[in-house]
Amino acid sequence: MNENTYSSIKSTFDASNAGTIHFGQVISQLVSAGVESYHVDYRSGRTTYYMADGATYDFRFEKPKHGIAPTFDESAIKAAILGAQQGSVMYPEFKLLSQSAGCSAYTVWISGRHVVYLGRCGETHIEHFPK
Repeated sequence: MNENTYSSIKSTFDASNAGTIHFGQVISQLVSAGVESYHVDYRSGRTTYYMADGATYDFRFEKPKHGIAPTFDESAIKAAILGAQQGSVMYPEFKLLSQSAGCSAYTVWISGRHVVYLGRCGETHIEHFPK
């Protein structure tokens, strides 16, 4: 494990979860750290970061106390995403909004410039990064 890479990813993870940086800053910092993609699983309370060389870094967070809605509401997920893209919705609020919209996990494909949001029954929504 590369300690500098770990520290960079961990500080980004912590700042995002505290709501002190927005999604664009998260992506910029993770690109600088060499992250290729990352997966957030609300049900397990885990975020895994994937590096191009095959290394992975796992961090835990508190699972949702209110649970994840059983129905995947794509329009509500899109609204949460738009707020995050505009910087008006920071990550703590985004987590609550997306979980309430039935999102159980998502994968950010930094290299592919899109995010795949997953519902509890396998539903998906793909959101491409803004240009």
